[in-house]
Amino acid sequence: MKKILVLGAGKIGRIAAVMLNESGDYAVTLADSSGEMLELCAPDDAGTLVRVDVSDKDALMDVAKGHDAIISTCPFFLNVAIARVARAVGASYFDVTEDVETTRAIREISKDADGAFVPQCGLAPGFISVAAHDLFKRFDHVNKLRLRVGALPQNPTNRLKYNLTWSTDGLINEYLNPCEAILNGKRVEVLPLEGYERFTIDGTEYEAFNTSGGVGALCDMLEGKVDNLDYKTVRYPGHQEILKILIEDLKLGERPEMMKEIFENALPLTKQDVIVIFAAAVGTRRGELCEESVIRKVHGASVGGQDWSAIQITTSAGLCAAMDMVMTGKLPTKGYVRQEEIPLDAFLANRFGRYFGQET
Repeated sequence: MKKILVLGAGKIGRIAAVMLNESGDYAVTLADSSGEMLELCAPDDAGTLVRVDVSDKDALMDVAKGHDAIISTCPFFLNVAIARVARAVGASYFDVTEDVETTRAIREISKDADGAFVPQCGLAPGFISVAAHDLFKRFDHVNKLRLRVGALPQNPTNRLKYNLTWSTDGLINEYLNPCEAILNGKRVEVLPLEGYERFTIDGTEYEAFNTSGGVGALCDMLEGKVDNLDYKTVRYPGHQEILKILIEDLKLGERPEMMKEIFENALPLTKQDVIVIFAAAVGTRRGELCEESVIRKVHGASVGGQDWSAIQITTSAGLCAAMDMVMTGKLPTKGYVRQEEIPLDAFLANRFGRYFGQET
């Protein structure tokens, strides 16, 4: 039985440990520096619970020894050190980071490593990258690749039409940092909150605008191969206008800690969320101009006898599916592995990938 170390007992690490332990094929250790977080996980079927300071290299090395894979759901700034520990103990490595520089550093660490190094698992980046590359392969030439993902409350009641569903720090980074895109075949940076558009799925109207991180490494891989590619976050109409007032007019973009405090005091958490995924490609195939899309709506589900939010389900499912495919030999077991190397059909057929459900 493969031994898996999950680092971080927060929203994603907790359910990832439950998913893997429930499968019956993995011996799971869930580790966190917070005793309080581990106490919350005690009623779960999450495997062995261990308290360890992840920032303490020697302590982490002791815990990591003997594990076949290390999954990090920790903040992105800890991941480079965690990846180095994974390499040192001969384990494969997986994370859910959106940070581009962290991913590039992990790629360097993976060279000549004994295990596989698979960063940017999850939803966006993660599943959206798998879907995007699958669409790309269906065409002789791609003119436009549009990627849209949003984690939304099912029943919004405030003017932002939004509830917190995951990391507030990650949310604010999306709204403030430069965004990668491909324009006329060249990789470019575009401004967050710009590129505003509206679209409708199943009778519900949404808005979308540029945000950082969700495109993962796609721009590295597809520069010069597609004419145009962009990634945007999905919200209900009206959200972006209020954000621009807060971030630009009131200058909260210059005070992210204050913005975090306001969000966490004013926007309640919800488990009644829905994940909206829309990926569409326009291009030529055998001389004809065609369009194809991958569309999903994912709701929360019960795992291990308790209910989890849609953002927890999708992020953890993407993470666990990638790890499971490496551990079972369906993906390379050594070196750097891109999300784009994962075939969409194989991902959706995986016991964890199945949580992404059927096409909408």
